[in-house]
Amino acid sequence: MRMMDLNLFRVFDAVMHHRSVREASRMLSVTPSAVSHALRRLRQALHDELFISTESSMQPTRRALEVAPAIREGLKNLELASIAKESARTEALRTFHIAAADYACLVILPRLVKRLTSRAPRVALQVSACNRLDVAERLQTGCYDLVIGSFNELEKGLRHRKLLSEDHVLAVRNNHPLTRGELTKERLLAFSRVTVEPIGDEEIEPDHLIGEERSPQTAFRDSAIPGFSEEITGLDSPPAVRVPHFAAVVPLLQVTEMVAILPRRLACLAAASSGIGLLDLPYPSPRLEIEMVWHPRADYDQGLQWLLSELVGAVDGLE
Repeated sequence: MRMMDLNLFRVFDAVMHHRSVREASRMLSVTPSAVSHALRRLRQALHDELFISTESSMQPTRRALEVAPAIREGLKNLELASIAKESARTEALRTFHIAAADYACLVILPRLVKRLTSRAPRVALQVSACNRLDVAERLQTGCYDLVIGSFNELEKGLRHRKLLSEDHVLAVRNNHPLTRGELTKERLLAFSRVTVEPIGDEEIEPDHLIGEERSPQTAFRDSAIPGFSEEITGLDSPPAVRVPHFAAVVPLLQVTEMVAILPRRLACLAAASSGIGLLDLPYPSPRLEIEMVWHPRADYDQGLQWLLSELVGAVDGLE
């Protein structure tokens, strides 16, 4: 303990979150060499390598994964304890780490931020893209406090609650041939489809093959905006173009006769700011369920329980 100080734990937490010395240095506003020096001191103190450098990232050891939740929780408690006067929890300075899909960032996050701006101006959010294969592990280690998205399955033991449920609509450019006459499934199949299929981020193992069977940890849908799978589209034809972000969909629709099947609220946002028209699907639309997921450890974290409550309040009325 004589070799330790608070900065060592802050460096450990930053490297654990980003899996990168360079990104951790940016987060802490120090040089990469300072981060490396702090890691050397911490390795000596804990008698463990803690992080193994690979071609794509810094991979934590078993010991690092074991101590990460306690270090993250301790830092959060110190943040709260450092506030000079007793204040309401909503006034406390704290940064919450959230992983969110495109849908959550565009539909839910603006409502949450608007609510927190007036109710908790000293609370900050750090939002990461929900396109990793190890999201469950990152909840376990405390890298993420909360995840918002659509899930095929959830790892056993994780807490979850439904936030929203909605149907899908067909998005096309204005004056598209499908806007004239009766829309049938046969007519729809005559046009090429664009869908959103996010890629894993650069920290995913480079030898992960497209189409290979993924581990049970892959709890989150491959698409931030479901629409590329037959389960969601109700169609048995493959899409012509797959793009990694929702922002790429509208420009393609504007200059082609392609179509896109999107969640209704997301499609309405696109239609309000571009020359895009919306049509009801010519068959029953599958429902999209959006949930928030957290680790059971958060049951004892009053700050995170408060954030969960604020999130529920933010989407109230959207149903």
